[in-house]
Amino acid sequence: MKRLLTGLLACALLAGCDDPAGDQLLGTLEWDRIGLPAEASETILAWHVAEGDRVEAGQLLLELDPRRLDARLKEAGGDLDLARAQLAELANGARSETVDAARASLNRARAELIDAERSFQRTQALYQRRQVAIAELDRARALRDQASAQVNNADAQLRELTNGTRPEQIDQATAQLRAAEGRLAQLQVSREHLSLRAPRAGRVDALPFKPGDQPPSNAELVSLLVGDRPYARIYVPASARPGLAIGDRLRVKVEGVDDTFEAHVRSIASEASFTPYFALTGADASRLAYRAELVLEGDAARSLPAGLPVQVERPHEQP
Repeated sequence: MKRLLTGLLACALLAGCDDPAGDQLLGTLEWDRIGLPAEASETILAWHVAEGDRVEAGQLLLELDPRRLDARLKEAGGDLDLARAQLAELANGARSETVDAARASLNRARAELIDAERSFQRTQALYQRRQVAIAELDRARALRDQASAQVNNADAQLRELTNGTRPEQIDQATAQLRAAEGRLAQLQVSREHLSLRAPRAGRVDALPFKPGDQPPSNAELVSLLVGDRPYARIYVPASARPGLAIGDRLRVKVEGVDDTFEAHVRSIASEASFTPYFALTGADASRLAYRAELVLEGDAARSLPAGLPVQVERPHEQP
């Protein structure tokens, strides 16, 4: 509907651009608008405001169902506790009982090596007197070598425990802890946004959904009109554009309101809103129109609704 109104105004403007008697610029009354989206597709539990209400910054507007996100928060909290415990385990190193067990395993392996070495020596002496076959000698040698390897393995395990955790492992555990903290913080922010609050003071313009609805993600839940006063959005033809500058003061007539409002120009578009300028030459250039915004002054303007048609006295055209 708003686009249709803008299109009709544009058509009316273009139709009157060639008429030198036209002395008004047409447009609509607008307020700065803020749309608050749904960051998650959850059921609306309750509204705390109604359309037309004045709200202050930070005021609670609506609440979405938090149960799904609360479950994810508990999961993220568990992941964070696990990451902290893993880092603490690596930082503290092996327990004394684990070190004692590894030392005992090393001592046992050394004793087995001594026994295997003596058995090999006896078998070797018997082999030299040709009392045993070479197979027995090879078997004794293999048992000795195996016992020696077990000693080396147990010694390496004991040194691994007593030398402490590698710095790279500490760094990896620290990075995992930070990632878990970041995921939890992100979910906490999302949880806060399920209770939608006004980012600025203003007036509630539209509430497209009702309690029980489950809007899709990123759907606009609330539309707020903000700012101290409304402004008139008008379209200035090319013939009148040289006579209009930012800061100029004009008089605005609002449809249905008897009083006329003083206003000043706060912005003028540098590019035409309709036909591209490079496609127009000569008399066709008069069909260009530039969007401008005029801020209405006076306390009475603050109560005006958005969308009303306005007429602005046309500025003096350049000869």
